[in-house]
This record gives sequence, structure tokens and C-alpha cells, in this order.
Amino acid sequence: MSNFKIVVLAANCFSGQDLVDLLLDDPNKEVIGVGRSPEKGLLFARYQYHKNISNFRYYQLDLNRDMDRISELMHHEKPDWVINFVAQGEVSRSWEQPGDWFQTNSVAVSKLVRCLCDYSGLKKYLHISTPEVYGSCSGHIKEDTPLNPSTPYAASKASGDLSLIPYHKNYNFPVVFTRATNVYGAHQQLYRIIPRTVIYIKNNKKIHLQGGGRAVKSYIHIRDVCAATLQIARYGTAGEIYHISPDGEGISIVDLVDMICAQMGRPLDDCVTMTEERLGQDAFYLINSDKLRESLGWRSQVSLEKGIAEVINWVEENFDALQSSPLDYIHQP
Repeated sequence: MSNFKIVVLAANCFSGQDLVDLLLDDPNKEVIGVGRSPEKGLLFARYQYHKNISNFRYYQLDLNRDMDRISELMHHEKPDWVINFVAQGEVSRSWEQPGDWFQTNSVAVSKLVRCLCDYSGLKKYLHISTPEVYGSCSGHIKEDTPLNPSTPYAASKASGDLSLIPYHKNYNFPVVFTRATNVYGAHQQLYRIIPRTVIYIKNNKKIHLQGGGRAVKSYIHIRDVCAATLQIARYGTAGEIYHISPDGEGISIVDLVDMICAQMGRPLDDCVTMTEERLGQDAFYLINSDKLRESLGWRSQVSLEKGIAEVINWVEENFDALQSSPLDYIHQP
């Protein structure tokens, strides 16, 4: 086996587990996962099926509580890349306990970069950010768009992003930022809109569409995002931001749900209830990914229709097992 090592922080999250699976396709790479929760099983960790699973090791460590142990791990393993998916998510809940969001998304990030600056062998640090740092925008926004967050979650992510820049400028810290539109796919947390809608329809429950589902967003399949992330890790320029987005003009939430209903043979009106808009909801944002496409040659491959069909199949094949999994976000400080 090659000595090329990659540490994936938050390897247990939806995006992290899919990237681990993609990285394991190369038998010459050793992948080390870190996450604050126990390692997930087959239902929510695609890599568990991988033929090269012996090239993967997992450590249960919390970025907020175990920084000393994470520092020791970095110095012992000497990774070539560190890819950081760690984030306190769930936008609406960030209004209630914003300190938890800033602790994870900003304070812990600044401590991590200080730790990694003491390790000289790092070739690339990928920081997974979010387009929500831009707030509500019109048009297809580019990487130089000013930050204008609308929620505590978005503000905490913007703060974490900004905390890394001085280390790149003054220490040549090899940070590269990625900002992808809304990801989805099989194995995703069930409180996310696409799997949640599928499960609600199967259980004959109605989906609550905040603001009538008018907000326009852009959805990209997780494997397209991870393929882009790997391309950026290989060839991205330190200090740069890369947007990851699918083709097309985005879709409103109500039209997204209608698409799911159509694939499941159900009329929209039987499956939804309209409610008031949530606080700080960005009405519209689409991001321009020409930079990634033109400089690194990436293209999205999975259409929204095909990706939704995949999620429906995953839910149907695992419906009994999924019934015991929570449908609502469970906050962990």
C-alpha cells in the first residue's frame, strides 16, 4: 500500500461517508475517518459495502472535546490530505442555541487550523463550506460574492471560513474551500427534505411546506459532489474557493416535492400542507460553478430525476429498518 493517507473529519456524516466510499476506490490510498458519534452501519454508511474496506480506519473523536487527541492523531498518521466536513447544521435550530453553532463551525475550526499548522507534511486541507454564507442572492453567484449570512448557522460558517484565511496568507496553510448546493442521495439523514418526503408519502403523512415551498434551491447528487471534492483535492489551488453545483436553474421546494410525488404515483395536494416561512429563509440562491468546470474539468453526471428515483428505491428496500430511525433532527451540542 502507498503511504498516501487521507483524514476525513466527520466521516460519519452523509457527505463524509460517501467521500470515504469514493476514496476507497483507489487501493493505494489509506483513509482514516474521524467522527464524534459511533461509526454507522450499512444503512447510513455506503463505504461499509466497499471491497477495500480494510484500507479504512475509524476513530470516534469530537472536534470540540478531543482536540488534543486529534492533534496526536495527525502527528502520528501524518496525512497528506485533511478533508473537513465537520459542521453543526440544521439552520432553523441555530436560532435557539447559536453558541453551539459558533463553537463547532468557528471556534473549533480555528483551533484545528492552529493544530495543523504545527504539522509540516500537510499537502492539502479541504474546508467544506456552504453557499448559505452569501445569504439570499439573485442570479448565479460566483466565488467572489460578498458574504452576507441570514442565519446564525450561516454566520458561524462564514466566521469559520474567515478564520482560515490569515493562516493561508501568513503561514502558506494549504486550505482550499468548497461550497456546494444542497446535496442529496441514498443514505442521507431522514430529516432532509427528499428522504423525509418519500417516507412521509409511504406513511400517508403530509409534508409541511414552509412558505408554500416557494424558496428556489439547487439540488446535486452526493456522488457528483464527492467527485468534485476529490478533483479539487487533487488539483485545486490553495487559497481558492470552488463552487459545486448542477446544471440548470434550480427548483422550488414545492416543485421538488411534486416531482417526488409523481415518481411515487401520488398527487401533490394529497401529500402537503402549506405553513408559514421559517425565519431567515433565503428565498433564492443559485451558485455558478464555471470555475470548477473550466479549470478542473468537472461535470455533474446524475440528473435530479435519476437521483430521486435512487432515494425512493433505497427507502423502499430498507423501509422496515428505516422506521426505527428518527425523522427529526436531534441536536447534539
